[in-house]
Amino acid sequence: MIEEHKGLNAEKIIKLLGLEPLSFEGGYFRRTYLSPEKIGSSQHLCSAIFYLITPESHSRIHKLPSDEIYHFYLGDPVELLLLKNDKKAEIIRLGPDLLSGFVLQSTVAAGVWQGSRLIGHGRFALLGTTMAPAFSGQDFQRPPGLDYLLSNYPGDYHEIISDLY
Repeated sequence: MIEEHKGLNAEKIIKLLGLEPLSFEGGYFRRTYLSPEKIGSSQHLCSAIFYLITPESHSRIHKLPSDEIYHFYLGDPVELLLLKNDKKAEIIRLGPDLLSGFVLQSTVAAGVWQGSRLIGHGRFALLGTTMAPAFSGQDFQRPPGLDYLLSNYPGDYHEIISDLY
């Protein structure tokens, strides 16, 4: 944990930022931006959220029909699992330690299975995500089952897949 965030914890951040549980995915969120412009009659052009994960509430594996940009704000480092359409998997490490290869921002391509969790014994991570077109709850898609994921992606990733399912 970075020293300047030592006084913060998940409960304080949830209260300070007015975050609410994101029941279908896990974690806590608050929409911070919704573009007034629309694509057609109903789809907003862009949206952004604060997103907080804890050891008890991570991002369950899902996919979305639009690119999603993750932004790391503060807290402990995060593993962002990507299960790609070519049956390859990748873990992106988001966090403050750039010298150790962590990144502050990463884009998940449309249609890629994704999930995220804290690394090790982390206590919380405050992230943001931005989507264009804007996120809509009907866009959220869970995988057909854990067996589907385990049979389609490399064994080296089975532990994190099972944890995030």
